[in-house]
Amino acid sequence: MTTLTQTDPVVAQPGWFARTENWLDNKGKGAWIAAMVLGFILFWPVGLALLAYMIWSKRMFSSSCRKGATTWRTTSTAMRSTGNSAFDTYKADTLRRLEEEQDKFEAFLERLRDAKDKAEFDQFMDERAKKAEERAPEA
Repeated sequence: MTTLTQTDPVVAQPGWFARTENWLDNKGKGAWIAAMVLGFILFWPVGLALLAYMIWSKRMFSSSCRKGATTWRTTSTAMRSTGNSAFDTYKADTLRRLEEEQDKFEAFLERLRDAKDKAEFDQFMDERAKKAEERAPEA
C-alpha cells in the first residue's frame, strides 16, 4: 500500500523577457515605441528587433482592448436586475428618460448642423450671384 503525500505545486516565475513585455504592455503603446527608439539609439539591431517583434505580435497597429471590455462590462451590469423592484423601476424610468433626452439632443444637433449647412450654402450662393453681377456689366 502506498501513501499519498501532498506536495505544493511549483509556481513558475516568468522570465525577464515576459516581465518586461508585461511591464511595457501595462504602460501602453508609447512605452513600446520609446523602447524601440531607445534600442535604435543604443544599438540599432536591438531597435530593429523590437520593431520586428512589435509588427509580428500586432502591437504596432492594434489598439487597446480594455476600453471595449470595460464598456461591455458596464453595459451588462447596468441592465442587470438588483432584486429591489422599487430601485429597478426607478432605474428603468431614469434610463428611459435619459435615452429620450439623448434622442432629443441628437435631433437638436442635427437641426443645428442643417441650419449651419443652409447658412453656408446661402452665403455661397449670394457670393456667386454677386460675382455674376460684377461680370455681367463687363461683358
